[in-house]
Amino acid sequence: METPLISVIIPAYNIAPYLEKSITSICAQSYENLEIVIVDDGSSDDTLSVMQKLAKQDQRIRVISKENGGVTSARLRGVAEATGDWIGFVDGDDYIDPQMYERLLANAQKYDADISHCGYQMVFPKGHVDYYYNTGRLLQQDRNAGLMALLEGSYIEPGLWNKLFHRSLFHNLLHNGTMDTTIRNTEDLLMNYYLFREAKQSVYEDICPYHYVLRVSSAATTVYSSHKLKDPMKVTRILLDETEGEAAEIQAIAHQKYIRQLIANATADSSGQPEEAAAFRREMRSELRNVLGKTLRNRDCPAKLKLMALWAGLLPGSYSWVHRMYAKIRGFDSIYSLDK
Repeated sequence: METPLISVIIPAYNIAPYLEKSITSICAQSYENLEIVIVDDGSSDDTLSVMQKLAKQDQRIRVISKENGGVTSARLRGVAEATGDWIGFVDGDDYIDPQMYERLLANAQKYDADISHCGYQMVFPKGHVDYYYNTGRLLQQDRNAGLMALLEGSYIEPGLWNKLFHRSLFHNLLHNGTMDTTIRNTEDLLMNYYLFREAKQSVYEDICPYHYVLRVSSAATTVYSSHKLKDPMKVTRILLDETEGEAAEIQAIAHQKYIRQLIANATADSSGQPEEAAAFRREMRSELRNVLGKTLRNRDCPAKLKLMALWAGLLPGSYSWVHRMYAKIRGFDSIYSLDK
């Protein structure tokens, strides 16, 4: 059986206390033909020295140091430097089970897929674990089906770190400047879109060997940042533009995603946040009202989403209050609570 080289890219920025556990879990993979590329993105703590120490312990580890440019620039630098046939990503404060890459590669080879991916488990500081989704389901998808599932977000997670990509998928990202490296939130979804767009076939097995670790300074738990406020809308607009010319079903899903993001931004609670948040909410309310008529006339837009858009566009305060109460009752407002 062919044993291609897998390059695992780890972007690292000020994660010195967590990096060793993450890299150790990669070094312990049952599939041993690995190249482990750790990219220090201008850290100001001991991250680089930890990387250098680990590199002395395993000759498969390569250390790259660069000026700070964000996680996307670090990942792309790692891909550019990598020599593997397959590319995987691990965040430097997470860890993986020993069979993860062996299983992903086996599925890619068995089903002739350009992308092989799996579920993951979210690990909370107090030991609670949420699984996404661990059903054991296995699914093969062609290009369009993969893109639709990714944009819908029903079970294909937007993260890059639970996937194995054939190296050929990165050509445009590396050589055509496709990816906006200034985006710091929802950037995984956008890069995944570009990669799934290039893939003829993908395979998904719903097992959870990736451990996504929540901590106080995790992006998921950060209460406010300008990127967290604005980048999701920026990505949604890019996806709306990028899907022009795609199959009608893909365009419809991208448009629905845009409307849902508009509704979320237009009805967000900006109390206790900087004026920037309130100003952005006003901007999103205006945009929602401007596209409301077109949305209501859109035959591909579900009736429920039309009703949501109408309600949020005309009575955003009422919609916001009801939405917050619903989220509280269903527990959606505490998904990333560190008290678990």
